[in-house]
Amino acid sequence: MKTIDCRGQACPAPVIATKKALEESDTSLCVLVDDGAPRENVGRFARNRGYQVVEAAAEDGWTLQITGSAATEGTDQNNSRSSVSGDRVLLITSDHLGEGPQELGYLLMKNFIFTLLETPQQPARILFLNSGVLLATEGAETVEALKQLEDRGVELLACGVCLDYFKKKEQLAVGQVTNMFSTAEHLLTASSVIKL
Repeated sequence: MKTIDCRGQACPAPVIATKKALEESDTSLCVLVDDGAPRENVGRFARNRGYQVVEAAAEDGWTLQITGSAATEGTDQNNSRSSVSGDRVLLITSDHLGEGPQELGYLLMKNFIFTLLETPQQPARILFLNSGVLLATEGAETVEALKQLEDRGVELLACGVCLDYFKKKEQLAVGQVTNMFSTAEHLLTASSVIKL
């Protein structure tokens, strides 16, 4: 079993290193990572591609045993093709909408998210970056509407680095934490991206 050491690396380096190692040897891999975002991101990356992940705490980080088969990659490629054929991605990079008075911008963003519940077409996923992640955290007026969107099948993904920056990772109330590699992948495989 091949082992790669990703301890001390910032996002998205551990995910990229894991991806490359799995491409070289898709049967099994041991990844050494730091606790927190690196462990979560690498584990999520592998699981989303159909690999099995067994995590174990180590003295100086975490060990992730990743096992799977080459057939998993074919499945992932099929998923990428279906993304290209119709996924609409909404990219939210701020907790307010437009230029001008901040208070008005907050109101407009809240109204936009609530309005999404009434539209016949909805995005496949919403990516939250920068202060946009605050819309999905505890206390935000938009959390309930976002939960309803998630219940309808809209995937909600909040940037882990951004949540860490605002010290809000533990207050994420809806959706999942994601990393820059996955964000780039979703943006590049979408049929359309709408940025707010």
